[in-house]
Amino acid sequence: MQLLNTSIRKLSALALGITLAFGPVSAQAQNMFAPVIRINDSVVTAYELEQRQRMLTVLNAPGNAADLAREQLIDDRLRIQAAEAAGIIPSPEEVLDGMEEFAQRANLTRDEFLQALEGNGVAAQTFRDFVRAGLSWRLLVQARFAGRVNLSEAEIDRALGASGGSSVRVLLSEIIMPAPPQQAEAVRARADRISQITSEAEFSAQARQFSATATRGAGGRLPWQNLENLPPVLRPLVLALAPGEVTDPIPIPNAVALFQLRGVEETGFTAPTYSAIEYAAYYLPGGRSDATLAQARVLASQVDRCDDLYGVAKGKPEEALERQALPPADIPTDMAFELSKLDPGEVSTALTRSNGQTLVFLMLCGRTAEVNDDVDRDQFALGLRNQRLNSLAESYLAQLRSDARIVTQ
Repeated sequence: MQLLNTSIRKLSALALGITLAFGPVSAQAQNMFAPVIRINDSVVTAYELEQRQRMLTVLNAPGNAADLAREQLIDDRLRIQAAEAAGIIPSPEEVLDGMEEFAQRANLTRDEFLQALEGNGVAAQTFRDFVRAGLSWRLLVQARFAGRVNLSEAEIDRALGASGGSSVRVLLSEIIMPAPPQQAEAVRARADRISQITSEAEFSAQARQFSATATRGAGGRLPWQNLENLPPVLRPLVLALAPGEVTDPIPIPNAVALFQLRGVEETGFTAPTYSAIEYAAYYLPGGRSDATLAQARVLASQVDRCDDLYGVAKGKPEEALERQALPPADIPTDMAFELSKLDPGEVSTALTRSNGQTLVFLMLCGRTAEVNDDVDRDQFALGLRNQRLNSLAESYLAQLRSDARIVTQ
């Protein structure tokens, strides 16, 4: 058993970001299966919550096991619901193959892995449902998004960058709170309190209440991002965190930002580094008023690329539209972080200027990669496709969570 437990501990690095889910459990000892969370038409029982927490502990998953168990079970119910709605239900044989594949990562057979889990109080059905959920989601993501990540040779050329070694990816949650002068002191005090949080659920609750970004409906959760895509000033702050920890408040123009680390991993794919980021900022008077935000939404539906903004800005003062192509280190930190979340042609309206009186309509035009001729082009293209697929999957999950009816008992 000691050898088996040692092998399971090798999976602690793999546990980060893995989809866990539990299906229905037979109605034995009915009092153990009272619902504690309702997600749309599904429930999570007290037994499932305890089993998930126990499994996370066995796998040495970083962060608070109780909070992580609750958040992951909610997400996994949403994943299962979405897969079943699309007619995707893995066969028993596929699930068994998935269990074997997972066990092999710890150099164990499926039976040995189950024996080790059961020796630590984790039921075999828990592992079976864990694999079923992960497989369901993978099949759904492939079916839904695979056709949207085909890359042209020109796209690969534009994205191709420095290669060699591994790249670090991080999973963050964000809170960006507007802090106009008259509220700056109160917002800073609130930010100081939030920076002490170590619970993902509590941080997400604060994001839903106070954050001004588009991710507030998803509790501030962002998809996996390459560390190199983050603003240079933010990278060391993020790397200094343990999962669950929050940065100190970061002052940015008219706002305060906080970031919680949910996960970190090293991958074999090295993301490109960029010599320049090209972006356009169109400044709308009125700050974050309802009328100005509505105007920004209409504008976002009318423009597809940065060049379209020239027509929008025609007749306006020259300073209404700013277009720049700058090295990442030269871009203002708040803009750099918003740009790191965008693909070319996408827009952010999270930022303001002029003490909150001007809304920034920020669009990413493109990125210029630093080219290295030693890059394995096929491997790079595969990594880039997987990166885009993961980003689409995370965004879809955030949408499912935002639209869901979630009630905690």
